[in-house]
Amino acid sequence: MSPAPTVLLVGGVDAHLERFDALGARVVLIQHPDKITPYQTRTAHALLMVDYTDWETVRPFAEAARAVYGVDAVVSLTEPGLVPAGRLADLFGLSDGRRHEVSRRMRDKYLMRRHLAERGLPVPEHGLVDGRGSLEDFGAKAGYPFIVKPVSTTAGFGLLRVTGPHDIDAAWARIRQLRGGRTDRGSTMFTVDGFLMEAYIDGPEFSVESLSFAGRHVVVAVTEKLTDDAHFAELGHAVPARLSETDQTRLTTAVEEFLTAMDVTDGPSHTEIRLSARGPVIIESHNRCGGGHITELVHAAYGIDLMAYGAAWPLGLTEPLAAPPEPEAAAVTRFVLRSPGTVTAVHGVEEVAARPEVLLAQVSVRPGDTVRPLRDNWDRLGSVAVTAADTDSAVRLCERLVREEIRIDVEPAAREERRVA
Repeated sequence: MSPAPTVLLVGGVDAHLERFDALGARVVLIQHPDKITPYQTRTAHALLMVDYTDWETVRPFAEAARAVYGVDAVVSLTEPGLVPAGRLADLFGLSDGRRHEVSRRMRDKYLMRRHLAERGLPVPEHGLVDGRGSLEDFGAKAGYPFIVKPVSTTAGFGLLRVTGPHDIDAAWARIRQLRGGRTDRGSTMFTVDGFLMEAYIDGPEFSVESLSFAGRHVVVAVTEKLTDDAHFAELGHAVPARLSETDQTRLTTAVEEFLTAMDVTDGPSHTEIRLSARGPVIIESHNRCGGGHITELVHAAYGIDLMAYGAAWPLGLTEPLAAPPEPEAAAVTRFVLRSPGTVTAVHGVEEVAARPEVLLAQVSVRPGDTVRPLRDNWDRLGSVAVTAADTDSAVRLCERLVREEIRIDVEPAAREERRVA
């Protein structure tokens, strides 16, 4: 028998390690001390607890692990681990030598825009924030509203909408508050190291879930996203997206061209895109699976485990997909939201979770917890995901369960508290 392959896994959650364990791979896990779980400590063949986002710290530990255990592949399936994993793969000669560069410009939204523009792909008007005056200048050039976002964070953290000159002072104050620090919502593993300004892109938003095999891109699913221009939180996802064949082709073609231009060659990717009045425009992309339970939705609707492919492909333990799959069903998630205040009671979660058509039902609040005003994904209170024969039916079911069956009682915040928040 051939010896089990060894993967150096950088960061991640239990589900990532589960996929490698199911393959029979030996896992040397480099994990941030704040993210260690009991499952990881008992399942990993070796465990190194270091801040893997610090290159000077992680490099000697990774080199020692390679010398002791041997490494057949360096993999990360989590956002903060993608850049260090790419850098280690290049260092160890386990890539084409460009993986770090590709991962870095996928993370950095400004580098992404600049790279695409150099290759002749459409990009919105954009620029880096360089003082308060740059906000005024950009508004005069690109028009209002425009968006300001950190160049390398995720999940809507720190996004701002500048609707007119009257918003400049507040936007600049928020930028000064966040710049140079760590993200403080959901994860502390990202540094806010700069801000991008870009023209507002109209139109409905989607994400495209893809797998790449040695430079050949296979679109597995197009995800319909429920958003609201009043804030930056995603409210739900649905697969397959309800699109005409023409629009589906426009989106998938744009993403395939984008991935090729960005030099993405292997593994899963999650690309957010808007179908604007001027055509498809890429918002941002990640060389990993999408969050917000998209992986579970795709598995339920298409029978494709994106995460499993992300684990098996770099180890040579799976064949590439020959073509995009056809949906077998539909799957939808809706996020649980409530008005600001204090939670007094939570009911119905276990009953909803027990229903056969429910993939998951969960809430993250208990009596006494504070419900914040909705700004980004970290302010959501929970989620429900369901499957049904078609997308319309799944949407109706999921929205009814979230609205009527899961009950979160909230004592409203006082008027002054709401205004300050």
